[in-house]
Amino acid sequence: MDVSDLVARVLRGERRAVARAISLVEDASPVLRDVMAALAPHTGRARVVGLTGAPGVGKSTCTAALVAALRERGVRVGVLAVDPSSPFTGGALLGDRVRMQQHASDTGVFIRSMASRGHLGGLSWATPHALRVLDAAGFGTILVETVGVGQAEVDIAAHADSTLVLVAPGMGDSVQAAKAGVLEIADVFVVNKADREGAQTAVRELRQTSAQTPRGPNEWRPPVVSTVAVRGEGIGELVERLDRHERHLRASGEWRRRRHARAREEVEAIVLAALRERFGAMPGHADLDRLAAEVAAGRLDPYAAAGTLLAALGSA
Repeated sequence: MDVSDLVARVLRGERRAVARAISLVEDASPVLRDVMAALAPHTGRARVVGLTGAPGVGKSTCTAALVAALRERGVRVGVLAVDPSSPFTGGALLGDRVRMQQHASDTGVFIRSMASRGHLGGLSWATPHALRVLDAAGFGTILVETVGVGQAEVDIAAHADSTLVLVAPGMGDSVQAAKAGVLEIADVFVVNKADREGAQTAVRELRQTSAQTPRGPNEWRPPVVSTVAVRGEGIGELVERLDRHERHLRASGEWRRRRHARAREEVEAIVLAALRERFGAMPGHADLDRLAAEVAAGRLDPYAAAGTLLAALGSA
């Protein structure tokens, strides 16, 4: 593969090249390091917006509506839709993204389904690298839609500049649905399907809960936006709230802090992956089953077993 040619085409925003680069990310290609090194100077410009929430709240429909609103502004939009993985192929089960096909022919929109491959937190391990590819390709806003697994979807906050938490009336207590960490990661709450009975109750509960959360005088307080995404209602207000949040992040210095934390986590993930690879290849790896048997039998504590393996890794 001619890496320099691929990178040049990605920087020109060529869709086939962008798709190829993301495939290299997902396949953990040996040339990925060279590709990322060449793209790095051209990243850091895109706004990343995450969408999370329980299954059935309308994340894909809301994503499609946001794409339409942003395209009306002339913004090039990338979409990463992280889907559950097939247990047989490892691929994304909902890879055709039926609800977003209206944008498939728009050259200013790039949509990619990525398999979570068992990764907890609703995101694929490859998501940060795919974000860099789309950023370098000139997409001004990147929307990341997470797997609909409910309360486990807190990883998105580490990858997004702004996080939308979606709830819908008629799916139980909206506050209950948004708890266990998801409530805390919201920068904007979205009560979708607001034409249904119980929508105003959901809005009121979320506003009360948000108001009761301790925050500093200059901290952002997540607003609650009502939408009917299938008809595009409320999407204009939602975009305005996202713009307002971005201005707050930049003025407060939080934008830079979040970017720094994101880069730190990305580097840490690469280091841990390399350590796992080294651990799997070293001769002492075979001792893991023996040590696990000792721990299970109560003859060894897990800290001592881990220390033995770490010592073997250090001498490898």
